[in-house]
Amino acid sequence: MTEPCAFLSHKTGKLDKVLTVKMYLRTISCRIAFAVSVALLSLTGPALLAQSQSDVPDAPAPADQKQTQATASSTTPQPKSQHDQAEEDLKKEERQRILGVMPDFNMIDNAQAPPLSPKQKFHLFWKSTTDPYVFFVAAFVAGYGQAQDNNPGYGQGAEGYFKRFGASYADTFDGNLWGNAILPVWWHEDPRYFRKGTGSVGSRMIHAALSTIWCRRDNGTWGPNYANVVGNFIGGAFSNLYYPAANRGPGLVFSNGLTVTAEGAVGAQLVEFWPDILRHYRNKKNKRLGALDMSANSGSQK
Repeated sequence: MTEPCAFLSHKTGKLDKVLTVKMYLRTISCRIAFAVSVALLSLTGPALLAQSQSDVPDAPAPADQKQTQATASSTTPQPKSQHDQAEEDLKKEERQRILGVMPDFNMIDNAQAPPLSPKQKFHLFWKSTTDPYVFFVAAFVAGYGQAQDNNPGYGQGAEGYFKRFGASYADTFDGNLWGNAILPVWWHEDPRYFRKGTGSVGSRMIHAALSTIWCRRDNGTWGPNYANVVGNFIGGAFSNLYYPAANRGPGLVFSNGLTVTAEGAVGAQLVEFWPDILRHYRNKKNKRLGALDMSANSGSQK
């Protein structure tokens, strides 16, 4: 009987030791976890407190104060961004026409107008190049060229006419693409014509003539109009791709480039003075109508 009791007591002693070790390890792990929690709380507590305070909503404002704030926000005009103002200017420009037919989309009266974004420059190019008036001019030039038998390599008949029509429109498209879109975006130049509008007739004529070689830049300064001049000559170079072989060569490049540049200087005169011409005839018409009204009123009084 003594040996079994001794064996049991020995086993019980081992079990007690195992339980004691487990309890000790559990206590140690709990203390470590508690210490880590306290350390983390001491480090993040102030930040959490500040965040919780910032998340607390403000006290509700009185009804009259809310109404005052709403009225002020609704009546105070919000300033437009440069992009929005340029977009508004562009929409106005797209409605401008000389004699109600000829597009005048590139003219702007405001010398302080914000610059166009690259997307807006390409939009202006596309609008100017796909206007029905441009196709009408190309058709007229093709008919005149066929009547004069210009570029005889195109031949006569319908085929020759449409070749001349395509070449005329391609000249316009190429020049506008490079001179009014790609190069102005690349060199940060404004492709629009900034009308002078004031001063002597001579100074305004010089301003218009120089617009083909002098332009405003996107940063508001003025300098050489590289985009327009180089674009005209690039368009002349592209002409070698579709003109008759007998007419190709460096002479075609320079003749087309110089012709388009000269045409731009002449056309700018009309763009500069057309609003004055239109205003003159409107005033004259209004005076005539006013005189007729006065005569009619005096006749009715008699």
